[in-house]
Amino acid sequence: MMVGRRRPEPEQGHGSGISIGGNNNAPNQNVVGQNISHVYQSATVQGAVDVEAVRDLLASFRADVERNEAGLANAAVLRAMADTVDTSLAAPDAQVGVLRGVAQALPALVAGTVVQHGGDALANAIAGWLS
Repeated sequence: MMVGRRRPEPEQGHGSGISIGGNNNAPNQNVVGQNISHVYQSATVQGAVDVEAVRDLLASFRADVERNEAGLANAAVLRAMADTVDTSLAAPDAQVGVLRGVAQALPALVAGTVVQHGGDALANAIAGWLS
């Protein structure tokens, strides 16, 4: 009987040290590695979003802005935008253009700030609610 030798598999280098497993469409992913920071995951809103979900996200966003006001260069603009959304939700049919404008402008205003996730979530919810 001949005993064969199995060719050894090449060692994998450490590379970035990050291994992401699972389906990218799944709600959870396994991440194993070292020094994982500034990793963000977002999803667009598809389907029906009700006005209460938008109001909840608006309240959360306002709280984030107030809590982090000292570190935000444009806190006054973000508060004014939140007020505009609040007013527009009272008469959404008359304010569709305003709400669309906020949904488009908000992500750029919060990009790279501590309120980015809340702002993006609010913008996505508004866009989903209007569609």
